[in-house]
Amino acid sequence: MNKNMRQWRESILDSPHTRAMPVLSYPVISLEGISLPELISDSDILADSLVLLSQRIDSCASVSMMDLSAEAECFGAKVNFSQTDIPTVEGAVITDLSSVDGLEVPQAGACRTGIYLEAAAKASSRIDKKPVFGGVIGPFSLAGRLMGVSELMMACYDDPENVHKLIAKTAAFIRSYILAFREAGANGVIIAEPLAGVVSPDCADEFSSAAICKIVGEMQEDGFMLIYHNCGGNTPKLLPSMLSTGCKAFSVGNQVDLGDILPYVPADTLVLGNLNPVALKNAQEQEVRDLTLGLLNRFGSYRNYVISTGCDTPPDAVWRNIDAFFNTVKQYTANQRRT
Repeated sequence: MNKNMRQWRESILDSPHTRAMPVLSYPVISLEGISLPELISDSDILADSLVLLSQRIDSCASVSMMDLSAEAECFGAKVNFSQTDIPTVEGAVITDLSSVDGLEVPQAGACRTGIYLEAAAKASSRIDKKPVFGGVIGPFSLAGRLMGVSELMMACYDDPENVHKLIAKTAAFIRSYILAFREAGANGVIIAEPLAGVVSPDCADEFSSAAICKIVGEMQEDGFMLIYHNCGGNTPKLLPSMLSTGCKAFSVGNQVDLGDILPYVPADTLVLGNLNPVALKNAQEQEVRDLTLGLLNRFGSYRNYVISTGCDTPPDAVWRNIDAFFNTVKQYTANQRRT
């Protein structure tokens, strides 16, 4: 459903209360009584699940999962599927960068990306009170899944010319995938670029941020918003590079202190973070409350702060902890008035 995402962002900035927007979709399997493979292999089930979550949790947006294997699968990567864990990529598609010229760029909608696009279209037509965000991997992180993380990082120094060729192809696919989400009716996309969080700022500039900046310049508009997610521990040093992408919202991982991020982000740019999502799986309810309240007490005064998870919530997170998170936010904001 069409929404003005600039106005949506401004409504968060103008709100007297901190809003919540965790990356949370996988745990719906326990609510629906379905398996993880069923959730990610059927667009009707996924759309129904996103609708259910939009009604069940007080989040300011509907956020689909971060399945960072789907795009690599389109390029021919082998993916391991599990009943309990998110899909993972096994092995490399590219073993010799000199062969990158022959790598074909797949069509958006190939393999499971088609399921996620169909689900976005179906969910967007049914969820009218909040925007719907899809999820994609970033071009640098996708390159790492295609040739191996260590191999890619070495090649950035030993063979940058061919790395640029590879990034051009991964970025071309990501651009087409994001465009397909926009055409499907999604209101935005979260671009997950975790691999950029472990390299130097110069490397991130050259091989990640430049490609994302181009995508943002072509895709972002008032009716469609791009959020940059980086869960690496090097995020504070990478902040100028991240801001150069042109995104108006950034999702930050739980390895960093938001105190090293929020003061240096423009006041009109949202910062999402950064409860450890594993706490929603392993912690006791009181610990979740304490962690959530700790973030709110420290950063709730920032008008551009949106409390969120530092990464995607595990499929086996327990709902008593998820409810504890949202109840704590509700209790905190009942007495909050940002000025």
